[in-house]
Amino acid sequence: MTNTQTHGWWFNQLFTNWKKFEIIYVSLLLILQVAVYAVVPDSLIGMVSGVMGVLCLIYGMKGRKISFIFGLVQCVAMTYIAWISHAYGSFAMDIIYVVSQPIGWVMWGRDEATHSFAKQTRNMIFVGAFVAWIIGWVVLAMLHGQLPYFDSINFVVSLIAQLLYILKFKENWSLWIVVNIANVIYWGTLTVQTLMGVTKIGSLGANLSQVALQAALLFNAVYATKVWASGEADNEGGAGANQQTK
Repeated sequence: MTNTQTHGWWFNQLFTNWKKFEIIYVSLLLILQVAVYAVVPDSLIGMVSGVMGVLCLIYGMKGRKISFIFGLVQCVAMTYIAWISHAYGSFAMDIIYVVSQPIGWVMWGRDEATHSFAKQTRNMIFVGAFVAWIIGWVVLAMLHGQLPYFDSINFVVSLIAQLLYILKFKENWSLWIVVNIANVIYWGTLTVQTLMGVTKIGSLGANLSQVALQAALLFNAVYATKVWASGEADNEGGAGANQQTK
């Protein structure tokens, strides 16, 4: 790539083909992350995690490869937050996220098309995710992790969702919706426990920043489901046709 081509790639990835609605909601989600930090400024890394997480999933919704750059920064920050919060399922998953970012970068460069499973395969994946959640719950409870029933969703279901995301299967967003709902409850519970003095694990700012981030990602996952179903992500990431896999 020449310097001109490189500059053009970055510009197209970052700034082209944005709808007015998308610009407004992205701006609001980013403002939310900064506002949480302004209210409880005890975790700069929590704010960085929130901003990078929003940018990662927003550009992922658009089907753009640059999302993995933002994702790498967010995952490194989130790994630290999960560790200090004793969220062991989240911590393990975030390490996997860090490793998966360069893999996703390579995979998205090879195939611009999004894919979808046949109904029977899709149902088998969702059943498998449910069974994996139960197993993860038991294991994390044995390790005395916080709220293992929610943390297990963040671990095992996120792992499946991330794999489908890297492979560009549309079903990834349905699983992310489940993960984000669980995470809003999980981090919200930790925030309330911190406020009430029930636990001193983690920090109020870090917990609150994750509530804001997961709420933002939940909204984005719902919107991304529509975008990928319509085929818009194919046009954003490059030319490519929708494909169905049995």
